[in-house]
Amino acid sequence: MRRATAADVPAIVAMLADDPLGANREDPDDLTQYLDAFARIEGSTDQHLIVAERPERPGHLVGTLQLAILPGLSRRGSSRALIEAVRVHAAERGAGLGSELIRWAVEESRRHGCALVQLTSDATRIDAHRFYERLGFRATHVGFKLML
Repeated sequence: MRRATAADVPAIVAMLADDPLGANREDPDDLTQYLDAFARIEGSTDQHLIVAERPERPGHLVGTLQLAILPGLSRRGSSRALIEAVRVHAAERGAGLGSELIRWAVEESRRHGCALVQLTSDATRIDAHRFYERLGFRATHVGFKLML
């Protein structure tokens, strides 16, 4: 695992688009907005866009996630970590890479002094929910979103 670079953006977007939900909301043919977003992520010390690649195939991305460190006042001024956009390349699913990515994010969150790690998962992703529960996450809250 390593920090993503601008050169990784096309492969990351392809992974984001490679599922039923992402296929409707991502556009791998126009990377302009993604590259703008990458520049904002790269410019923040509290944002970590990570990619995974197999050592035997350098440059071939097999997974990604974004970890955001959020300072806060609740929990006695604790920071929390937010895991977003977890994706594993279709050819790599079921081989343990997702667990490795999440373990990395949890350890990195500890390193940053976070009191907790949180994530959201689309309500339709039942397999993903079981996956996160196996890793120790609990569905303790109800999430709400407002599309703008």
